Amino acid sequence: MITYSVAQVEALTGISAHSLRIWERRFDFVEPFRTDTNIRYYSDDQLKKLINVGILLRNDHKISKVVAMKDAEIHDLVSKIVLQPNSSSEEDIKALAVCMIEMNELKFIEIYNAYIQRHGLLKTYVSLIYPFLNHVGVLWGTNKAMPAQEHFISNLIRQKLIAATDALPLGDKDAPDLLLFLLDGEDHEIGLLLANYIAREMGWRTYYLGQDVPSDNLISVTAQLKPLAMFTMMISPRNAKFEIMLGELLETIGIPLLYSGNPTLLDPTAFEKKATYLNSPEAFIDHLKNLHP
Repeated sequence: MITYSVAQVEALTGISAHSLRIWERRFDFVEPFRTDTNIRYYSDDQLKKLINVGILLRNDHKISKVVAMKDAEIHDLVSKIVLQPNSSSEEDIKALAVCMIEMNELKFIEIYNAYIQRHGLLKTYVSLIYPFLNHVGVLWGTNKAMPAQEHFISNLIRQKLIAATDALPLGDKDAPDLLLFLLDGEDHEIGLLLANYIAREMGWRTYYLGQDVPSDNLISVTAQLKPLAMFTMMISPRNAKFEIMLGELLETIGIPLLYSGNPTLLDPTAFEKKATYLNSPEAFIDHLKNLHP
């Protein structure tokens, strides 16, 4: 059984540990499991129920009424909330977390399509998918999600991003060029796919190299393409030699590098403004606008 700590349940549901303890005493509701040392933890099914309960409470349902509902009734009410035109991104993100845990592709597609109808494709990725990935990153970062759950939701999002990008026109010959790649040892491709979609949607011509691109290949590729900028994601820890290698590479290439991911991996001041850290899709969009108004 996959288990979740109280802190993880707080982060994923929006329900405080204090409220959980009160409900346990007052309503005998979602009784946690306990370790031999009396540490409380929750199961997959309990987490799913609490995510849904949190959505109902934030939409004016009273806990005294919710605890009397059957699971099917809770599920139906939550579905109506997240699919209505004025549904908030916060509730949609929580609902997508349930889709991940349940591995429910149909429900994922319903929420995804409804959000697109309300807000358009670009905002769907900027305001729903990216925050969702950050949200469940609390879970993945502690290795508490099954690999199957992570792969399931990642591949659904990956498929949607590739299809959305393919539907966009190629940048014309006068469009600015952006080179996108992941270096050796990096395999977190969703962030790179999202950047590729955003740049293409903004009219840039992109060259997508994908994962595990050897650094020496970048020298020949940039000499051939002469892009206005490069973009990469950096998630995996690196040794002390990496920063030296990257500095030498950027000095040789002479093209600015934009990067996102783990902000602690590099000190951008060490690269004399050759590398710029971007902490969100909005920051990426603004930077592209500044590079090519």
